[in-house]
Order: sequence, then structure tokens, then C-alpha cells
Amino acid sequence: MTTISLTPALPEIWLAIAGMALLMIGVFRGDGGTRSVSWLSVFVLLVAVVIVLGGAPGRIVAFGGQFVTDAFAVFVKVIVLLGSAVSIILALDYIEREDMNRFEYPVLIVLATLGMLVMVSANDLITLYLGLELQSLALYVVAAFQRDRIRSTEAGLKYFVLGALSSGMLLYGCSLIYGATGATGFEPIAQAIADNEGTASIGLIFGIVFLTAGLAFKVSAVPFHMWTPDVYEGAPTPVTALFAIAPKAAAIALFVRVMIGPFGEIVIDWRPILIAISIGSMGLGAVAAINQTNIKRLLAYSSIGNMGYALVGLAAGTESGVRGVLIYMAIYLVMTAGSFAIVLAMRQKGKMVEGISDLAGLSKTHPGMALAFAIFLFSLAGIPPLAGFFGKLYVFLAAIEAGLYTLAVFGVLASVVGAFYYLRIIKIMYFDEATVPLDKEAVGRSLGAVQAITALLIMLFFVYPSPVLTSAAMAARALFPA
Repeated sequence: MTTISLTPALPEIWLAIAGMALLMIGVFRGDGGTRSVSWLSVFVLLVAVVIVLGGAPGRIVAFGGQFVTDAFAVFVKVIVLLGSAVSIILALDYIEREDMNRFEYPVLIVLATLGMLVMVSANDLITLYLGLELQSLALYVVAAFQRDRIRSTEAGLKYFVLGALSSGMLLYGCSLIYGATGATGFEPIAQAIADNEGTASIGLIFGIVFLTAGLAFKVSAVPFHMWTPDVYEGAPTPVTALFAIAPKAAAIALFVRVMIGPFGEIVIDWRPILIAISIGSMGLGAVAAINQTNIKRLLAYSSIGNMGYALVGLAAGTESGVRGVLIYMAIYLVMTAGSFAIVLAMRQKGKMVEGISDLAGLSKTHPGMALAFAIFLFSLAGIPPLAGFFGKLYVFLAAIEAGLYTLAVFGVLASVVGAFYYLRIIKIMYFDEATVPLDKEAVGRSLGAVQAITALLIMLFFVYPSPVLTSAAMAARALFPA
């Protein structure tokens, strides 16, 4: 049904109002109130989760068809909001120690999350761009938040310049799609394709190519990945964690909605593009990380590979493929949050370190942290019965059901190759002797809690997976109405 009610957008309205209120609180409290503003931001995001889950069931289209809320949007919004909340918690101690203690940081994350929610509910090319830029503008600032450090400033500048380029490509693609179909709304575009007997004109194909290029940049998929390692390494570590968690889930969800919604009937035309991007991302992620010595750069290439695995499900273009993508992203969010909680705890002589070799002897100085990191790494490698294995299993099964045998086989081979650098880190932690061991000082309570909870979720996922599997199945079904 179509409605002019504001109810479908209540989570977004709540975040917008709360973001402005947090900004005012920060102004009056000053930078001394950063911790309280951070915890208030976490509270705001958790309230948004409750609002999302308490919304009316079914598919509701609002604002003249530009905004949609359904089971798919609910599933993704929940993991995006939780991811953003965790990223704020991860940053609490870091921003106080590393001269980032400014209240704008959590407020910018709240505003970026608002953009992510708009992206997830976009039902029009204009809404898509609005959400994407609202997210990106806040993230540009956050990437360069340590403005007195060259690496952070460089990371922000690279992200801004390349982000502007990708936005231009995306807009050009949108204009070509509008020229070919005479519409910007997803349903009118789908109807125009159906009226053309399910065939795509050359202009529409070019439009989809440029649109896909813009979206591939946002998920750091090959060949639009070039910003990822440099920005991941240069940005402050909590910012890198944020980039790796919530925006990736929102961008993949937008990718899924755009390709399945308006262009679902011409899957045969855009599938080769997705297959090429997926193979390139899995291959680069598996090979390029092998020689890395910086843990953040390694996780950047790991992220590129993981986006490739997620796109395997989208390339299938089926309901089971979308379900696989959603399951994969939910598990990926937990694995990544836990991994960055470990990286943020790496300190030598009171200073942050990022070298993989600095993890030597971790099992002796921090046995609990080493065990948690080993769980995350085994899961990222896809070792059963950890959660990461099931994430890959569902996307590969979807590819096989769609007859994409070569893609599935390549994914398995890339996963085997990629396991090398994950296992190498475990070997360093457990079998190498540390020249300068990591500090034995207690890990902050917030970091320790994130490490413990995420490790338990990954390790025990196989015991009770039905909440995630059932919710993902319902969300995928929302994009394939009978």
C-alpha cells in the first residue's frame, strides 16, 4: 500500500532529531562530555533498533514511492544500527588516549548511520543518492578526524577524492537509466523493462554498468578497491573498524535492492558484471593479503575478499542467493567487530602498534585475547563449525543452485588460498617468541566485552542459528513477491 504517513521513516526521523540534540549537548558540555555523548549515541542507536523492530509488518511504500520499509529493510537496519553502536563502544578508550577526544565523533557516526538507513530503504534513484551522500559526507570527516596527523589527513583526502569520483559515476549511471526508462523510481523502472518485453536497451545496460561501478566503490569491490588498504591503514583504528562494519552492510543491502528490484527481470544482462567483480574481489583478497605486514592493511584485503564472497550470492539473482548474502553480512559484521576489538587492544610500551609481528607470543601474555582472535581468524577462513563457514556455505550453495558452478569453485579455491594468511597470524600468536611483548595492562572493559561476546557468537552460532537463518529467509522473500 502507498501512504503519506511518516511512520515508515520513524527510525530515520528519530536519528535525525537525536543527532541534532546530541550536537547541542556536546556544544554545551564541551569536549569533556565526549564519553557521555558517546554513551548517549549508543543509547540512541539501540532505541532506533527497538523502533525498527516495532514497526508495522509487511511492505509499506511512502513519500510518493521513494521510500520503502519491508522485512529486508528491517533485517539490514538492525545489523547496521548494532554495528554502528559497537563501533562507538570500540572507540571509547582510543579517542581519549589518542587526542581525538571531541564530541563530534559519535555524533558524526549517528548522522552517517542515518544515511545508511535511508540507503537501505531507498526505492528511487534519487533517494539512493541522498542516503549514499549523507553517509559519505560524515565518513569523509571521520576518516580525517586526527587532523594533526599526516596519515589520517591523507586517508580522509584519498577517501574524499575517490568517493567524489565514484559518486559522479553513479550519477551518470542514474541519468542513463532515467534516459532509457523515463523513470527514477524502482517500480516504474521495472515496469518500463517489463513493457519492453524484459529486454534491456544499450543505454540501460551502460547505465547499469556505471551504477554498479559506483556501488562497487562503496563496498570496496575490485576494480574499485584502490582506496581501501590506504584508508584502512591511515585512518584512526576505530574509524577503520567503523568503515569495515556498518557501511559495508548498508552498501551491500543497497546493491541487492537495486539489482533485484528494478532490474530483476534482466538478471541475465547484469549477472556477468557481478560475476567479474566477485571473482576479482575474491582473487585479490586471497592473494594480496599474503605479503602484508600491517594488520589493518591485511584486514582491508580480507574485507575486499569478503565482499567478493557476499557478491556471489547476489550474482545468483535468486531468493536463496539474497538469503545467503544477508546471512553472510550478519556473520561478517560480528567477525570484523571482534577482530578490530583485538587490534585496538594491541599496545607496546603504552603506544598503539599495528604490525602482525607484534602479535608474537600473544598466547602467553594474553591467552584469552589470543583465543578470541584465533576464533575470528578461523571463522574468516571458513573453518567449520564456526559461523564463517556457514556464511560461505549459503552463498556457494545459492551459486550452485543458479548453475554458477565456476563461480562457486573459484570461491572455494580463493577461500583455501586466503586461509594461509589467517593461519599465519595464529602461528605467530602461538608459536613465535615476542621480542617486545604487548603490554600486560588490562584490556579496557568495553573492548574485553566486545571480544568475549563476539567470540562466543561466532563459536556457538551452529548451536542455535535459526534466528538469523529465519530472519534472513523472511527478508529475502520480501524482495521476491509471489
